[in-house]
Amino acid sequence: MIKVLINGCNGKMGQEVIKAISNNENFTVLNGVDKEENSDYIFPVYTDVNDIKEKPDVIVDFSVPVATMQILEYAKNNKIPIVIATTGLSEEQKQNIKEYSKVIPVFQSANMSYDINLMKKIVAEVAKNLSGTDIEIIETHHNRKVDAPSGTALLLADSINDALGNSMEYNFNRFQNREKRKKNEIGFSSVRGGNIVGEHTVCFFGENDCLEITHKAYSRGLFAEGALKGAEYIIGKDKGYYTMDDIL
Repeated sequence: MIKVLINGCNGKMGQEVIKAISNNENFTVLNGVDKEENSDYIFPVYTDVNDIKEKPDVIVDFSVPVATMQILEYAKNNKIPIVIATTGLSEEQKQNIKEYSKVIPVFQSANMSYDINLMKKIVAEVAKNLSGTDIEIIETHHNRKVDAPSGTALLLADSINDALGNSMEYNFNRFQNREKRKKNEIGFSSVRGGNIVGEHTVCFFGENDCLEITHKAYSRGLFAEGALKGAEYIIGKDKGYYTMDDIL
């Protein structure tokens, strides 16, 4: 039985992880961390990582960037593998995570969906075969999401950019730029509204047609299940940085 610490256990994704674990006989929730205590759980919830008493086998992090960095320090000090699903991380924080992976196993993905990571590979291949098209990424999420564009949109764009020799520029805001579109740019559009779990579309615009590749998430449960796959994968692994590509 794999004992899990959930960082961000009170949040919507933390709740989904708890639900996924309750339906998985290989896991149990040992404890949780969040900014507020919660007496509704049968496991202890800590507001300070320094107060944690029970040592888990793995940490699953669905929180916010500052909380991710705090739990990483705890993970390093206690030699615990960690799955990071938090988005909105700065470039400096992403580099810091890579430094932590030199000490402990770190599994990270901006999107824990298997299908999204398959889509990442598909759009990279399409981009190589449709050179000269205008590439736009449209992402839609619920009205509570704080980061834009989404981590998944950036994941898809980075995959395309890598396939094209890192020759593309990212355009997040055309409002102030009174100029025509550059051929080597990837444009981003972020839509926020209602309770939409997540939709991502990559558009390849040619002169006479457009190819669109879309993924729609209907339930947050798929991200929780993906995180547990990541947790199973890194249990027993040596220090290092792991992603969904390793599982694929």
